[in-house]
Amino acid sequence: MHKDLLNAPPPTYLPDDSSVRDLLESGKPAAEAAAAFPAAPAPWAALAEAALAADDSLAGSVTAYAYARTGYHRGLDLLRRNGWKGHGPVPWSHPSNRGFLRALNALGLAAARIGEEEEAERCATFLGDSDPEAYKALRG
Repeated sequence: MHKDLLNAPPPTYLPDDSSVRDLLESGKPAAEAAAAFPAAPAPWAALAEAALAADDSLAGSVTAYAYARTGYHRGLDLLRRNGWKGHGPVPWSHPSNRGFLRALNALGLAAARIGEEEEAERCATFLGDSDPEAYKALRG
């Protein structure tokens, strides 16, 4: 089956979030970035990733799920405000898109840990559909 490239939606590029990235890269806790920029998906993704890495217990997995779900929904809000219509490319190569893509990935991983297989599969598919490079970068 071939994709109809003439009717494919254009890629969505989220606005510059370098202030968020700078705060996250400053070494301050991700919680400070989430408090300073609660509408940005990147701090929530960082919190989710840290929770996944630090604690594989059920409580840690649920905490990661909650952080990831917040980042995912904040990212969806941003995508929609920037012309995304529910499908189409969200390029990993654009740094401001990475917070959403990382939150989406973390949501899928956390969902798998708590046994929510349907959500885990949906997130993995959504990540690959958004950008195969994102899937490769985050899932190997």
